[in-house]
Amino acid sequence: MRFGLALPHYGFSLPDAEPIIHEALLGWAGQAEALGFDSVWVSDHFFYSFARFGAGEERIGSLEPLTALAAVAVATERVRLGTLVLGSPFRHPSTLAKMAAGIDQLSDGRLDLGVGAGWFADEFEAFGFPFGSVGDRFRALEGTLGALQSLFADGPAMRDAGAASLRGAELLPPPVQRPIPVWVGGKGGPRMLRLAARYAAGWNVVWRMAPEAYAQRVEAAQRICEQEGRDPSTLRLSVGLYGLIGRDEGAARAAFARGQADMPGGALDAETYETWCADTLSGSPDRILERVGAFEALGVEELILSPWVLPFAVREPEQVELFARHVIEPLRG
Repeated sequence: MRFGLALPHYGFSLPDAEPIIHEALLGWAGQAEALGFDSVWVSDHFFYSFARFGAGEERIGSLEPLTALAAVAVATERVRLGTLVLGSPFRHPSTLAKMAAGIDQLSDGRLDLGVGAGWFADEFEAFGFPFGSVGDRFRALEGTLGALQSLFADGPAMRDAGAASLRGAELLPPPVQRPIPVWVGGKGGPRMLRLAARYAAGWNVVWRMAPEAYAQRVEAAQRICEQEGRDPSTLRLSVGLYGLIGRDEGAARAAFARGQADMPGGALDAETYETWCADTLSGSPDRILERVGAFEALGVEELILSPWVLPFAVREPEQVELFARHVIEPLRG
């Protein structure tokens, strides 16, 4: 099993809501590498909001993911770099492919490119992107995935697909990886899994998922791969999870209580420690190691940790250190 860290890159990500700056993101990327994490990940929003958690409408700043990863590429040596995930409507596929090739060159072939359909209507409207229906966004995602597949292959790309058409397009200089691994991110409905089976190296889901529920989605993914004429064993699997760790169950319960109090809008007030642990990477080291084993048995190759109750937040740095010491190190021997 490999382990990734969701890097802090929002205005709420750091302790005491410190302003997010690139130096903090780069510092945590270096720390993740030093602690033995295998990868680091960023997401893609023009801004964030806690309104869906029952809090206010305030817009919260976010670092742009591809420029951030370009900086991380030259500040690290070993960890892989990933997007979890890019909103496909926000960038023309050819521009995205060219930027991805540049990051892959800067990192000597360490990029994983996660792409999704987008979901946050407010940012679409604010920045002039048509939000449309779910079907509209999935069509845009399929166009992006098809173009990336063509552009990351060897030789000039030819593709007749409307706005994503290609006429002898070629990435020069080429990326180091041929192809760059593309991941489709989503909950795992039939249409999402079909796109993953057709176009992607793998499928990712975040941030709460129990192994039992995930097993059902893996079975669905395998059936769809077979329908699409793809060997199911070639579809790579990764899962991102919130996680709170303690040296023992008592310490883990205390961490959950702190996270519960920190959650905007009181969105976790109805939760218990038990319900939280049921579909996150939380608890004592023994409980977490058991959960890791359950996902590994389902074919998951990488678990990506978001070490708080919010995505891409490192509110308690010791959570990352404890996870590395009590989960990663024992599994590495």
